[in-house]
Amino acid sequence: MTSQPRAATIRIGYLPLTDAAPLVVAQTHGMFERRGIRVELVREVGWATIRDKIRLGELDAAQAPAPMLWSMRLGLGCPPCPVLTALILNLNGNAVTVSNRLGTDAREAEGLRQIVRRRGPEQPLTIGSVFPFSSDGILIREWLRRCGLDGVRDVRTVIVPPEQMYRNLVAGTLDGYAASEPWNSLAVRDGVGWCPLWSAALLSPQIEKVLMVTESFAAKHSQSHLQIVAAIAEAARWCDAPQNRDPLARLLAKPDYLDLSHDLIAPTLLGRFDAGLGTVENVADFHVFSRDGAGSPSVAKAAAFQGKLRATGIVTHGCDAGLPGKVFREDIYREAIATNENLPPGVNES
Repeated sequence: MTSQPRAATIRIGYLPLTDAAPLVVAQTHGMFERRGIRVELVREVGWATIRDKIRLGELDAAQAPAPMLWSMRLGLGCPPCPVLTALILNLNGNAVTVSNRLGTDAREAEGLRQIVRRRGPEQPLTIGSVFPFSSDGILIREWLRRCGLDGVRDVRTVIVPPEQMYRNLVAGTLDGYAASEPWNSLAVRDGVGWCPLWSAALLSPQIEKVLMVTESFAAKHSQSHLQIVAAIAEAARWCDAPQNRDPLARLLAKPDYLDLSHDLIAPTLLGRFDAGLGTVENVADFHVFSRDGAGSPSVAKAAAFQGKLRATGIVTHGCDAGLPGKVFREDIYREAIATNENLPPGVNES
């Protein structure tokens, strides 16, 4: 890759979610600074804002739902924009939450189907999703499929920013939602919802968030891009170390980031998920940031993910065989990871 001048200050967008952890750690633990790059983390309100700011160049990089790479490339919901990722930020980390207002009938598939039939098309079950093209949408459709319902025909899906999910559930404008943590745990803790399905319960790990940039940024600022990826990959390894999970929860709880209690954020990071209704699950892989090659954006992973997007109807057209290799750039990832070998001893163990 041709060396280019470093970008001055790199603006990286994120949403206040537990899985923003690698970005927060890279910034607060000096992993960007040690590589000679200046980063400003920019807290945003929703995924559509991140999409538009990346497209318009107001952000240089961003945490993004993996399916957004496909939607922006294909011009679904926005003008086409060539984006890519050289780092998967995390696997899993989200869940479906159902309002307790639906009653005990909603806890069984047949009961939920009866609720849908009673309401009819005039008052459909209303489910919140964070973005039209997201892994949360995949999880919603899988939950409904297991209940014998169609995710398009039998419910109404509305787009709601993650931070607004909980208050809409409390207000009764949503019957349920799918979101990343800690918004599911908040509903369970406050006794307003319960969780029938979470991504770590699926048969295979779910690619959740990626570090997204435009092709033009990756080309114009190739060295800065490499160092960003290397720093965040190092931070992701730190996040996955068991001894760091509780300190990570305390960091994320700070007002600058999630601004929520440590006791709300910590359990899923420590592998315990309270799904409500008296059910607490031991889920060691509820959040995966780095281990077992999770961060590597291989073409094989992208192809499999593209197949899932098509199978679930999240993306229905335009997915040619060459697209996975354009959106997932393992070549850049490998070059970035190699730069970590030149860091002073001990840096990678931070």
